[in-house]
Amino acid sequence: MVEDRPTVGVTIGDPAGIGPEVSVKSLMRNEIYTLCKPVLIGDLNLLEKTADRLGLKVEFKALSSPRSAQGRFRVIEVIDLKNVDLDNLRIGEVSAEAGRASLDYIEQAVKYALRGELDAIVTAPISKRAIRLAGCKYIGHTELIGALAGVEEPLTMFWVQGVRIFFLTRHLPLIEAIRAVKKGRIVNIVLRINREMRRMGIERPRIAVAALNPHASDGGLIGDEEEKEIKPAVSELRGMGIDVYGPIPADSVFHQALEGRYDAVLSLYHDQGHIAAKTRDFYGTVSVTLGLPFVRTSVDHGTAFDIAGRGIANPRSMEEAIKLAAELALKVRSTTS
Repeated sequence: MVEDRPTVGVTIGDPAGIGPEVSVKSLMRNEIYTLCKPVLIGDLNLLEKTADRLGLKVEFKALSSPRSAQGRFRVIEVIDLKNVDLDNLRIGEVSAEAGRASLDYIEQAVKYALRGELDAIVTAPISKRAIRLAGCKYIGHTELIGALAGVEEPLTMFWVQGVRIFFLTRHLPLIEAIRAVKKGRIVNIVLRINREMRRMGIERPRIAVAALNPHASDGGLIGDEEEKEIKPAVSELRGMGIDVYGPIPADSVFHQALEGRYDAVLSLYHDQGHIAAKTRDFYGTVSVTLGLPFVRTSVDHGTAFDIAGRGIANPRSMEEAIKLAAELALKVRSTTS
């Protein structure tokens, strides 16, 4: 076993969702252990019950710190926060108690990562409604982790089959997202994308900016955001030496990236990039948060309360998220050493 494997902390998400299931299932793959030393951060009793329900033969081992992780296949190592009341846990339902537990896992993982005890964090899905009931003021994972790490605006990237998709806006109503398509905002985020891509080892990344309107407005016949905001932003960025292209019609830019024409695509709003990624490979899409002092990846699906507890959740997105976290952690280590 490779001795320099990164230690990857996996938060198990909302206890009432599929997070515990996909977390345990993903660690039944030997391939994961060849790449990293995974450590689950959750509730040990819940995880043991989950494995029993799935009929999995696996040993669990509680750790006092991720530093003591050994990363042996079929031994799932756990930071046990002992924060789930199994007698009262309602699988498949939103609750403040489950929301609070999921927040505990995230907060503990970030503490470990900031202390250097974890090389990366992988997060299972949480419920936005549950964490709101638990008193969380942040809308979701990324915003909370950014706040805990002292980063005001983390950068979200989707990775799917080698294509990297970034977002100008994410959790905004569509009408507000359209209003946010401004030259200054585009320039700022493309500069950040360029910087983060170089950290990942791509010396001169080719970045495409998706258009907002059909046919990239068709010369102004269908909207004017391309002429007023996007083209001037691209022109300014190219003047800075950034290898950026656009606006490129959204119905073709993601396909072109899959063909290898671009290293990254800037999606202008949430669904523009989500639909492209998830249609291509729903379970193989991984969400990555950049700009943090540590690597963070996540599954790109929700808590799936409708199938929670039934043993049929697909763990592939979690597996891909762990593998990518290990890969990125090694790249970050090599660029900072």
